[in-house]
Amino acid sequence: MIPPFTEEHDTFRKTVRRFVEKELAPHALEWDQAGLFPRELFRKCGELGLFGIHHDPKYGGSGLDYWFVTVFAEELARGDNAGVSMALMVQGQMATPIINDVGTEEQKREFLAPALAGEKIAALGMSEPGAGSDLANLRTTARRDGDDYVINGSKMWITNGTRADFLVLAVRTGGPGAAGISLVTFPTDVKGFSVSKKLDKVGHRSSDTAILFFEDCRIPARYVLGRENDGFFHIMNSFQGERLVTGINAVAMMQRMLEEAIRYGREREAFGKRLIEYQVWRHKFAEHLTSVAAARQLTYHTVELFQRKRRPLREISMVKLYTADLAQRVAYDCQQFYGGMGYIEETHIARAWRDVRMLTIGGGTSEMMKEIIAQTAGM
Repeated sequence: MIPPFTEEHDTFRKTVRRFVEKELAPHALEWDQAGLFPRELFRKCGELGLFGIHHDPKYGGSGLDYWFVTVFAEELARGDNAGVSMALMVQGQMATPIINDVGTEEQKREFLAPALAGEKIAALGMSEPGAGSDLANLRTTARRDGDDYVINGSKMWITNGTRADFLVLAVRTGGPGAAGISLVTFPTDVKGFSVSKKLDKVGHRSSDTAILFFEDCRIPARYVLGRENDGFFHIMNSFQGERLVTGINAVAMMQRMLEEAIRYGREREAFGKRLIEYQVWRHKFAEHLTSVAAARQLTYHTVELFQRKRRPLREISMVKLYTADLAQRVAYDCQQFYGGMGYIEETHIARAWRDVRMLTIGGGTSEMMKEIIAQTAGM
């Protein structure tokens, strides 16, 4: 399909691109080596309205269509740092939409508005040491005590976890299984909360990812998002936006890897010929460019369904599966093309090869995507 990008979308793209190329790309290697990027970046994104693209204008959002989110996710790839991209997408497109959709006025004022402004950092507290894909069996509990919940348990793989000001937290408020889960907004200055460990990941090194611990943490019961024990429904809905925006960004990352590799191949010579003149590589890149174009069409088709609120569960699962798996092959071949230069940190492709490995794991594994696709196809 031809995406319905308008002049307004194009203007927004130019704004995001200028910001990414000025504020993000020059620091890509530095922030990976430091294992963190400056907190100030959240504020700068908030000032540009990059967290509230699709959110309610009443709380600092712009109320724009999802094609603007698509533009944002695509342009982030130019920052050459997947960890930064993921942290910023968590803030605007993964942790906060549920507050925008079902939060109370109080929750929107206390949590959503400052997050969209970049004044507070948000994180999504779902996965646990023993419950990643199997979230229906999470063990973190929220026991009702008068007008409060008392929370005990732990969370793992939490992006923005070491410095989040609040979490959208999945807890067990009822019996076993999906029917006993609720979502709450959780301020991290509550007594009994601690960051147990910052994880030393293979990729996404500039993004802080943590194990979190909760010991008798007391929050008001009015911090529940939506109705008690309805959390699993909201989790499944939030996963759709997370998976779609991840797929959009993955397509843009692949396009960038290929363009950089082809550019390198025009400059680098071996045995008296430019690398790009060897047929084996021209054909390999032709295959990848074709596959990436197909991935983009699948993704754009799904964005249009999502924009129309069609709840395209199967298509989003296909986007996540196809783009994540394809990214492994594209990154591998591009790195191979660079030879030794593709194996050193200062070269973007080396870091990209490392970073894309997360795509088949985080936000729902490729195996889970296949299961969802099979189920929605009646198998």
